[in-house]
Amino acid sequence: MEKELNREECLLVLKEYTKSESLLKHAYAVETCVVAYAKNFGEDVNYWGNVGLLHDFDYERFPTAEDHPYKGNEILKELGFSEEFRTAIMSHAEYTGITRDTKLAKTLFACDELAGFITAVTYVRPSKSVVDVKVKSVKKKMKDKGFARAVNREEIIQGAEELGIPLDDHIQFCIDAMKGNKELLGL
Repeated sequence: MEKELNREECLLVLKEYTKSESLLKHAYAVETCVVAYAKNFGEDVNYWGNVGLLHDFDYERFPTAEDHPYKGNEILKELGFSEEFRTAIMSHAEYTGITRDTKLAKTLFACDELAGFITAVTYVRPSKSVVDVKVKSVKKKMKDKGFARAVNREEIIQGAEELGIPLDDHIQFCIDAMKGNKELLGL
């Protein structure tokens, strides 16, 4: 349990398996949103943040649905991470069939695609700053199927529904969280 609360140890795991700057920034963006929700819900910020940080740590090496997040789950198990920690990560991929029956699992799922989408919207802003991203800009881009086409819009909507938070509020919450960590995120 100790390593699950230690961001430095989790960062070592992340950086051992992830070299891509964009994937590292995605991990930080998801971590940022999940941490903000942990604070909002009165949950363990370190634990929740590290789940967000490591949710895709295996993706660069194992990018297929056959391998991700299954290989990462095996690696984290070998490293001594708890079943609860690993189950939250496993549940973020809809195709695993792992139900999201904890607030943490629902939060990770809700933040994953949205954090990536907000990042993409930020990159097309003239300022390239998350400070200038608005909910209406995000929703407008969600309708453009050619924009950031790898991002699953249905999962963004489903994530907010599973959290029980209106979509506009969820988008604004994540934008605000990312604004607060814009230097680390490069936004």
